Amino acid sequence: MENMKLRLKRIYKTEEKVQEAWDKISEKLEKYQPMEKTGSELSQEDSILITYGDSIRKEGMSPLKVLKNFLDDYVKDAISNVHLLPMFPYSSDDGFSVVDYRQINPDLGTWENISELAGEYGLMFDAVINHISKSSEWFRGYQACEKPYKNYFLTCDPEADYSQVTRPRALPLLTEFDTAEGKKHVWTTFSEDQIDLNFESPDVLAEILDILIMYAKSGARFLRLDAIGFLWKEPGTSCMHLPETHEIIKLMKDVLSIYAPGTMIITEANVPHKDNISYFGNGSDEADMVYQFPLPPLTMYSILKGNADILSSWMENLELPEGKATFFNFLSSHDGIGMRPTEGLLSAKDREFLVENTLKSGGRVSYKDNGDGTKSPYELNINYQDALSSPDEADEVRIAKFLAAETILLSMQGVPGIYIHSLLGSRNDYFGMTTSDIPRRINRERLDYNKLRMQLDGDTNRSEIFKEFIRRLKIRKLEPSFAPQASQVVLKIDSRILALKRENPDKGTCVYALINVSPDTVSLELAGVKGVNLLDDRQIQEKIRMSPYETVWVKSN
Repeated sequence: MENMKLRLKRIYKTEEKVQEAWDKISEKLEKYQPMEKTGSELSQEDSILITYGDSIRKEGMSPLKVLKNFLDDYVKDAISNVHLLPMFPYSSDDGFSVVDYRQINPDLGTWENISELAGEYGLMFDAVINHISKSSEWFRGYQACEKPYKNYFLTCDPEADYSQVTRPRALPLLTEFDTAEGKKHVWTTFSEDQIDLNFESPDVLAEILDILIMYAKSGARFLRLDAIGFLWKEPGTSCMHLPETHEIIKLMKDVLSIYAPGTMIITEANVPHKDNISYFGNGSDEADMVYQFPLPPLTMYSILKGNADILSSWMENLELPEGKATFFNFLSSHDGIGMRPTEGLLSAKDREFLVENTLKSGGRVSYKDNGDGTKSPYELNINYQDALSSPDEADEVRIAKFLAAETILLSMQGVPGIYIHSLLGSRNDYFGMTTSDIPRRINRERLDYNKLRMQLDGDTNRSEIFKEFIRRLKIRKLEPSFAPQASQVVLKIDSRILALKRENPDKGTCVYALINVSPDTVSLELAGVKGVNLLDDRQIQEKIRMSPYETVWVKSN
């Protein structure tokens, strides 16, 4: 408890405000009892499937039931955790403009459906707590100037200088609304329908802490803090990654450790690597996992160039803090491929290369406002399989590239997050993108379960990708060298090969992961490397010949 009070002092500064926050938080939390820690630590058995609750649909059945049927029938032996993208009532942004944090969207199902999923899988819930929908009860209360909602949002002076504020989208920062006290301008980082919450209000902080505990007690093994870097606003600053934001996350960690121990926090911050890893804290007091945002664009660049040098050098410099915190690795998600994390890693020419390839392969590019009248690429909107290949490339080459990229994800230190459309071998959804004019929907297709089953059970490209992906996941689950805390050493043996040595001294195991990112056949001399390739049972004796885009996992004798 003393630790929590210390956090509040760093957040609110004055004794009066600190006491107010302490009283409001205590009142919210008094209905909960402290608990002993339960649950298991992360291991190589952990991977996380990222999906909307209705990515797979079947007529006459609630989507959450359909999802559970799919998981039970097809992936249960390979994937142990599921990230449910926002499953609450919403008004826009495909779920990320939440109307009510405490209800399940009736179009998806019920809390009972969530409980059934939690009985079989570790669940990740989205905590979309930077902002809430303008259609929410909270914002309607603000417009009516009712307490406590009057202080839930940031009323702003439209004439003030906001030039230093980091802008993720080329949209106005402030939006004007009618209220009972006249017109007011409020802070809207992402859109006029997504109203930023005011964490300077102790009422807001207490309410959010209560909601996070409720999520944990409703089946969440993981809590994903969406767009967390924007949380605290301070005039005259970038309003990104401020010390108060970090203290709030640490306070969340403290509260969860008491009332829902074992619940893990994942921070989502689509920013340059140095800023991103700041959310590790000291390795035990802040995020349990941070998103590995440079990985998608760097892997895409490596496959398109047929050269792993930049990717290898970046991985060579990755370091985990002391403690049990680790990376959440992913290549594709409901969002696009972020470009900001490439700052300092790729040149302007290299970034333009990715932009050009995205456009050639049917994707779109979104831009951010730099605050000086210029814009720069913020996100590539494209299905990841299509991002790696030209439209006229042969199926066998495109699939080989894609599986090579995804096996980089499975090989590296951390926990792999696998987007459902990558697992299922989906392609660009032009219909969804063009009919909505929402670029991100190019990778958010809704699939009919009956048609999907026919494709997965038949002789199709989707089936080929899915079955091999599942096979590699099952192999990975059995190998302690792929545990999140197992060591990782980058071996620079050929510019066309990403080579990793993963070793788990506690278990006495070692695996060499070699991925050919090029269209070349590569012969390698591997001094001292002897063992079996886990992917095809071949014996490797210091020499290996790798086909284009081939992967080998050599378990050392």
